[in-house]
Amino acid sequence: MDKVDKINNLSKSDFISIFGNVFEKTSWISEKTYNLKPFLNFEALQKSFLSVYDKCNDKQYLEIFNSHPQLAIEKIMTEHSKKEQTQSKLDTCTKEELEEFIQLNHDYKKKFNFPFIIAVANLNKNEILDNFKQRINKNVSEEFEEAKIQVKKIATLRLNQILKK
Repeated sequence: MDKVDKINNLSKSDFISIFGNVFEKTSWISEKTYNLKPFLNFEALQKSFLSVYDKCNDKQYLEIFNSHPQLAIEKIMTEHSKKEQTQSKLDTCTKEELEEFIQLNHDYKKKFNFPFIIAVANLNKNEILDNFKQRINKNVSEEFEEAKIQVKKIATLRLNQILKK
């Protein structure tokens, strides 16, 4: 039996336990995806997750965005977020960098009503700060669309990591 068969044979609770944080703290997406079984292969599983996400309304997107932690300053995070932020060295900010992240997080959240979201994989602190400084100048509708794209990137990376195990 291959891995996709194992996934197709998971109970709902096991499926949600494994895939519940593909979209940060948004297990209902996993629940809806579970109901789309059986999956022919991993690509079909991934497409199912992204299809559920793509069908969200703006209120749901906003809830998903607000489930994401603020970069570099959030203390309580999912294991995925901790690992991602640590790999980008956001846990080793200098005092000046941390102050800049604090200010940017505050200003961004005030302007857009959700935290700054970026797929931090393969980015370092400086690249993340540069993106932050550029994107905070966008208008609300542009940044809302960018946040949707970034959440999708994060989810795809997380799915790929889970499926490699």
